[in-house]
Amino acid sequence: MNRYDRQEKFNKIGQMGQSLIESKKVGIVGMGALGTHTASTLVRAGVRQLVIIDRDYVELSNLQRQTLFTEEDALLSLPKVVAAKRQLEQIRSDVTIETYIDHCDSAVLHDYFMTCDVLIDGTDNFDTRQVINDFSYKTGIPWIYGACVEATYAACAFIPGTTPCFNCALGSLPVMNRTCDTVGIIEPAVSMAASFQSMYALKLLTEELFESKLIFGEVWNYEQTALKFSRTKKSDCPTCSLPIFPYLSDHQHETMLCGRDTVQFRKVTEKQLELEQFLNNRHIEFQKTSYFIRFSFNSKRFMWFPGGRLLIHDVKSINEAKVVYHQLFG
Repeated sequence: MNRYDRQEKFNKIGQMGQSLIESKKVGIVGMGALGTHTASTLVRAGVRQLVIIDRDYVELSNLQRQTLFTEEDALLSLPKVVAAKRQLEQIRSDVTIETYIDHCDSAVLHDYFMTCDVLIDGTDNFDTRQVINDFSYKTGIPWIYGACVEATYAACAFIPGTTPCFNCALGSLPVMNRTCDTVGIIEPAVSMAASFQSMYALKLLTEELFESKLIFGEVWNYEQTALKFSRTKKSDCPTCSLPIFPYLSDHQHETMLCGRDTVQFRKVTEKQLELEQFLNNRHIEFQKTSYFIRFSFNSKRFMWFPGGRLLIHDVKSINEAKVVYHQLFG
C-alpha cells in the first residue's frame, strides 16, 4: 500500500499535493517543543528535506513536551538537532536533514535557509522571531509563527506579498510575556500550536491559496479564536512597508535564554585547542565530547561549542553573566 494513501485520499491534498510536499524543503528554527512536534508531523507527511537549527542540548526537563528525545539523549547531553535527526531518520530513512548547532541570527539564516520553501518558528525568543520576520520579508520565504505557555497556544502564517508581517500583527496577537519556567506548560497546548503550524505548512507546501488567520486558544477551558489580520498592515512598518529590515543588522553579543537562567555569548574563541590550553593553565577540569566542552568556574556551569559559542548557566541576568565571564577570561 502507498505510504501516503490516507493523506492522498484527503481531497485538499491528493496525489498532486503529495508530490509537491515531497519536492519542497522546510526550515525549522528551534528543536524544542514546537520544533520537535512539527518536524515529526511533516516528515511523517512526506517532507524529504529539512534544515534544522538549535543552540541547545537535551535535558531531562525537556522530555515532558519535546517529543523526539529520550532519557538517554538527556543523560548524554546530546545537542537537540543531533538527537532529533536520529529519531526523524527512524521515521523516514531517506529523509535529508541538514543540522546546525548554532544560534539563529541574520547571517545563519542567509547561509543555511535561503533554499527553503517555508520556515517554521520553533523558538521561545521574541528577538529571534523579529530576525526571522525580516529575513522572510526580504527573501519572500513565508514563515509560520507559533507560541505556547501554560495552557495557551497561538499560531499564524506570515506570507510576504500576501499578508502583513509579524510586526504589523503584534497588536492583535495575545500577550505571551510569561515563560514556561515561571508558570509552566502542558503538552496539549504544545500539540495545539504545533498542529496549526503543521496545517499552515501543508497548505503552503501544496501551494493552496488561503487566508491566514491569527489562531489562539486555551486548551484547559476549551477556548479558541481565529482572527483576520489583513487590515493590520502599517504604512511605516520597517519590515513590510518601507522596508529597511532593521533586525537583520542587529548582532547582539550576549543573549539571555528564555527560562533557562542561562546567557549565551557569541564567538568567545573558535579554536578548541586554545580553549583547552587556557583551561589547563587555569587548572580547570573539563569534559570534552564531539559536540562541546563542559566545565565549571565560580560555581557556574559553562558549555562551549565549536564555532565559539559559550553558554553560562545558573545566572539570573546578562550583567551577572558578564561579571562571571570577565572573572574567567579577563
